[in-house]
Amino acid sequence: MTSRSQTLTRPARRGRTRNWLPFWLILPTIIVLLAIQVYPALYTVWLSLQEREPSGWTYVGLENFKRLFGMSLFSESVGHTLVFLVGYASLTMVIGFGVALLLSRNVRFTGLYVTLLFIPWIVADIIAGLVFRLLVVPDYGLLSGLLQNPTLFPPNGLSVLTAVPPRPWFGDFPFPPAPAMIFLIMASAWRALPFVTLLLLAAIQTVPREIIESSRIDGANGWQVVRYIMVPLMLPTLVVALFSLTLSGMNGVGMVFSLTGGGPGTSTEVLSYMLYSIGWRQLQFGRAAALALIIAVINWLLIMGTLRVTRVNEKGSL
Repeated sequence: MTSRSQTLTRPARRGRTRNWLPFWLILPTIIVLLAIQVYPALYTVWLSLQEREPSGWTYVGLENFKRLFGMSLFSESVGHTLVFLVGYASLTMVIGFGVALLLSRNVRFTGLYVTLLFIPWIVADIIAGLVFRLLVVPDYGLLSGLLQNPTLFPPNGLSVLTAVPPRPWFGDFPFPPAPAMIFLIMASAWRALPFVTLLLLAAIQTVPREIIESSRIDGANGWQVVRYIMVPLMLPTLVVALFSLTLSGMNGVGMVFSLTGGGPGTSTEVLSYMLYSIGWRQLQFGRAAALALIIAVINWLLIMGTLRVTRVNEKGSL
């Protein structure tokens, strides 16, 4: 009787073990995610509601958020971030699309060009910012002689890193941007160009050649082929590329840190650099945590918007 009951319980135990096996296999991943994502996120929420006092942490509720929204620098940084994102994403997409079109024609040494295209991608943001800074440093920068020529840039030449921004056209909104912001946009676009170009090149190569050849037979010129055939077929990839650029530009701080340091004044202080400045320069960790949550909400909205646009495009293609 005992041996029979043991025989019956063995399959049940094997079944329970088999059911729990997937959980035990993914348990290390769950622990790592809890340690590096969930816990820091919850701690940031807690920290945003606190303020550091000599006696320890004090609960202040939403006071850190109120102080942020009441700072003129916060609204100014939002404007700088918007100008930077629009300029950075637009410039990178346009140049990346043009380079991808050239590479898709199978010109000579295409493999060499693609290899050279990887160089900006493997350079860290800090290093890229330092290299571009050395180009325009007064007196000994590689481009300083050209920029400080009063004939080209009257009346006294142009110092990119110290020139004050022009008078805004729309109230307090920082447009047109300072020369340092324009240079920052160009440097950031150079850094992100390889990723966008390779992404768009892969999308171009998936466009059926038969459709392009048929349109040319019907009399379509090059611009019409790109506008009415290639762009609609590449739209999901274009959305993904634009989303990636916006997200990286929103959260990137290395280029700003090493190239302009937020200056001159605060003319290149975007939200990500403001977060660094409040947290690690002023040591106001509660307010920095509140700003981090605001940036996280913006990132979440960008992700949701991209997913929604992608779904709409998929339904439209069906």
